[in-house]
Amino acid sequence: MGENTVNLQDKGGYKIMGISIQMFLLITAIVLVATYMEVLPAGMIGAFPLMMVIGAIFNELGNRLPIVKDYLGGGPIIIIFGSAALMTFNLMPESAGTIMTNFMKGEGFLDFYIAALITGSILGMDRKLLIKAAVRYLPVILGGVIVSFGLVSAVGAIMGYGAKEALFYVGLPIMGGGMGAGAVPLSQIFGDGLNVDPTTILSKMVPALALGNALSIVAAGLLDRIGKGKPNISGEGKLLVGQEEPDREKESKIAVKYKFLGMGLLLSTTFFAWGRILAKFIPIHSYALMIITVAVVKAFGIMPEKYETGAFQWFRFIMVNLTPTLLVGIGVAYTDLAEVASAFSLTYLILVTVTVLGAILGAGFVGKLLGFYPVEAAITGGLCMANMGGTGDVAVLSASNRMLLMPFAQISSRLGGAFMLIVATALLSIFGG
Repeated sequence: MGENTVNLQDKGGYKIMGISIQMFLLITAIVLVATYMEVLPAGMIGAFPLMMVIGAIFNELGNRLPIVKDYLGGGPIIIIFGSAALMTFNLMPESAGTIMTNFMKGEGFLDFYIAALITGSILGMDRKLLIKAAVRYLPVILGGVIVSFGLVSAVGAIMGYGAKEALFYVGLPIMGGGMGAGAVPLSQIFGDGLNVDPTTILSKMVPALALGNALSIVAAGLLDRIGKGKPNISGEGKLLVGQEEPDREKESKIAVKYKFLGMGLLLSTTFFAWGRILAKFIPIHSYALMIITVAVVKAFGIMPEKYETGAFQWFRFIMVNLTPTLLVGIGVAYTDLAEVASAFSLTYLILVTVTVLGAILGAGFVGKLLGFYPVEAAITGGLCMANMGGTGDVAVLSASNRMLLMPFAQISSRLGGAFMLIVATALLSIFGG
């Protein structure tokens, strides 16, 4: 090549997603031109490049902003709220938002991602750890719920909001497992019990849900920061005190193989389909049934080791490469900044804050008593109850750098969320009317 020829080969130096800055800028320019000309193709072939570029840029920004990177979770929180802002303030064509929203919801990218994480992280987990942790985990969730409900009721009474109102319209929806599995069925239960239109109930719950989710993501980043300063309360991603790190050892010793990745893809999607089959006969969320199935397969050693390795390698591939992409989708398709902003009265903000704080303190305290690291217990058993279901789990674990804990986060969101519907029915019969 002559000296004046443009060379896009890597020469070291600054990289984004492992790509040289010159190449990344060229890719970004092409993707954005297609986006603003509104010729970006529908489906994953258009959604992937747009969401990957946006995710990479916001991730770099978040990991370099001083206060954000040190105290608020860094890249993930900027990706989520930055992506939401792009659509809220019409900084991108509506067609781009439609492509990304359809990819997340209609085309199932969120399910695809979570299926890979659940299957790979459980099958890649140490068998003894899984059994020990599973037995102790539900009391951790219960601890977070009890302290959370107690705090929000007490503060609601003190501030004149009303203890029952604070519990019903702030505490329960925040701890209820998200929108579809939480707030919507809760509004139906309350509507039937109080003879009120469920839509009216839901309109009261949604701001609490949105603000609780936002605060949970911020709190996750703060807990990660606190844990780094106090290593005695944090396992840096390990759940149980004294737990070894077999996952990292396995990853370093076994070379990544293309066929293993294919096995992992097939296994994760098949386990997801199995969860959907069971949900037709068992009134529990398909995610929860999928987790139970994969956990049983792991606990009883049913799966040959090479298939476990394939699932683990696929999970790592998805997590490393597509987490910022998914967070963009969460921001665009699931984060309504208008709802978050509408909830910002001082009283409401305090009630939501104490609800999230109660979840952290209760789960962390009970977790410590049962041999968990308090930070990890607070994140999985507390914040993953207080966030907005599956999307919130990804955001919280990403902000706290603890994606390996996805199975426990999903237990909180799915089984814990279902448990909240039973609790709501009981509370309504006691305090309703």
